[in-house]
Amino acid sequence: MGATDSTAKPVDVAVENVGGIDRTEVSFSAGVTILTGRNATNRTSLLQAIMAGLGSDNVSLKGDADEGRVELTVGEETYTRTLERRNGTVVTGGDPYLEDAEIADLFVFLLESNEARRAVERTENLRDLIMRPVDTAAIESEIEELQADREEVEERLDDLQSLRHTLPDLEQRRQELESEIEEKRAALDEKKEQIEEADQDLGTTRDQQAELEEALESFRDARSDLEDVRHNLDSERESIDALESEIEEVEAELTELPEEAGADVDGVEERIERLRDQRQTLDSTVNELQKVIQFNEEMLEGTSSDVVAALRDEGDGEVTDRLVDDQVVCWTCGSEVDRSAVESTLDRIRELRQTKLSERQDLQSEIDDLKTEKATYQEQQRQRSQLEDRRRRAESELTQRRERVEDLEVERDRLEERIDELEDEVNELQDETHNDLLELHREANELEFEISRSQDDLEEVSEEIERIETELDRREDLKAEREELSDRIEELRTRIDRIETEAVEQFNDHMESVLEMLGYGNLERIWIERKQEQVTEGRRRVEKPVFDLHVVRSTEDGTTYEDSIDHLSESEREVTGLIFALAGYLTHDVYETCPFLLLDSIEAIDSDRIARLVDYVAEYAEYVVVALLEEDARALDDDYQRVTEV
Repeated sequence: MGATDSTAKPVDVAVENVGGIDRTEVSFSAGVTILTGRNATNRTSLLQAIMAGLGSDNVSLKGDADEGRVELTVGEETYTRTLERRNGTVVTGGDPYLEDAEIADLFVFLLESNEARRAVERTENLRDLIMRPVDTAAIESEIEELQADREEVEERLDDLQSLRHTLPDLEQRRQELESEIEEKRAALDEKKEQIEEADQDLGTTRDQQAELEEALESFRDARSDLEDVRHNLDSERESIDALESEIEEVEAELTELPEEAGADVDGVEERIERLRDQRQTLDSTVNELQKVIQFNEEMLEGTSSDVVAALRDEGDGEVTDRLVDDQVVCWTCGSEVDRSAVESTLDRIRELRQTKLSERQDLQSEIDDLKTEKATYQEQQRQRSQLEDRRRRAESELTQRRERVEDLEVERDRLEERIDELEDEVNELQDETHNDLLELHREANELEFEISRSQDDLEEVSEEIERIETELDRREDLKAEREELSDRIEELRTRIDRIETEAVEQFNDHMESVLEMLGYGNLERIWIERKQEQVTEGRRRVEKPVFDLHVVRSTEDGTTYEDSIDHLSESEREVTGLIFALAGYLTHDVYETCPFLLLDSIEAIDSDRIARLVDYVAEYAEYVVVALLEEDARALDDDYQRVTEV
């Protein structure tokens, strides 16, 4: 999106009680718009009004007003912003152009107080600023989810490897069962032949034989039922032992978890809220200090329209003249003081603001630590809840199985009594010389039961072998899934590195181009180096990437040497700060969501270089609005729009 875009729409700005403006309306079209005129003509206030309409909160309400308003019309769409003074602070409302202006505050609204410009001047770690728009927390959360998925896949692969080792034993067990069944069937056939022979030897009538067969059948059925009951009893008792072991295991795990995790969560939340309130208070203090600093800087430079105008209205020409002399008039009490004393006080206020910013950073680190602690307690709560549910289910099932055991024991006793009765009945029906017939039936019955159990076992073993073979067929799919998850994790882990590297490369490329364009002869290069350093984060020492700003100078004989950013001239620092902010504008494609670019307080750069700089940024932003002194504005292209009255 560039300034020459034929689809660009005109812009109208209606302002009331913003900065030093009572009321005004300004219109401009796409391209470069120059706000020009003498000092104290509300150029910065108009830029603040545009910022407000776009969505920024870093704007000031007119000192003698309780309410302010901005209407920003782009084409046929109108965006509103309201400012209201409440309890000593300015509250914003309305429907601005941007839903979230954080990125624009960093890389679009390049006024003197712009955080990105100031960071370069203070030689801060630039990485935090240029990476702020990147949602690294979401990336890290996605990495954790993918790691959990990969661990689950790896566990399944490990399980499959273990299952693979069990296959030979299962195959051997299947063969043993098949042989065992075959042997028992042969033994059963033999028993049946013996029973048939014994039946033929019995000298009984057909009725007696039928009665004996019926008694023997009942005996066999009762024996079979008894074996089933005994088998079920063994199974239930094994299940009871397993449930008791599970309950003991769960209780052991519960003892390792803190009982008051819920209360800990509440306590941490309260601490987080207190720290957030403290951070909000610090934010207000920092904003107020910045306003004080900005106001006093304007007063020292003679650019604060309201106060200067008031002093002029008093008719004290000497007073206003002394605003730019070594002696200045205190704009609060009217007494004369040394300029150096005011500047010294201003430096202390700047130091205080920096201290408050450091305190805010410490608070944020502590809040981040508490969020991690809260997440730990919540995870403990979740684990405790799951374990307690598991214990309740196990205890409920244990009760049911114990009741089942009692019922089975009653049934077992009944069957044993019934078998004794049937045995007596069969004995009465048999001759004394053929008492072995009952034993033959008992042995046959036992063999039938054993064959049935072996067949069940064979079926279970065969199903398990089939299941394992089916699972093993999925190994390659699982390996591919694990590889895909690993690639995705690695991609996410390197995404931030790539963004940082691209940001550094873009900054360095733009800086090189601009330095060449502006022609600072003794500045060979200004560049950012990305490296890892041990830094303090809350109470911990961690390794994090930092962006170090380097300055390379050259002497008249062509010798190059590295210098400190502190040794740059004011003009050079202004250029460095502006290009750093512009690099963020381009790196994060801010022009796609905010086609504006606002420039102010660039008088430290000479007129010709300002003109070249404006031409450069106009290639990217659809609307460039720059505040300039008249003498600086004369160096810019005559085709650029001018706004001389605000």
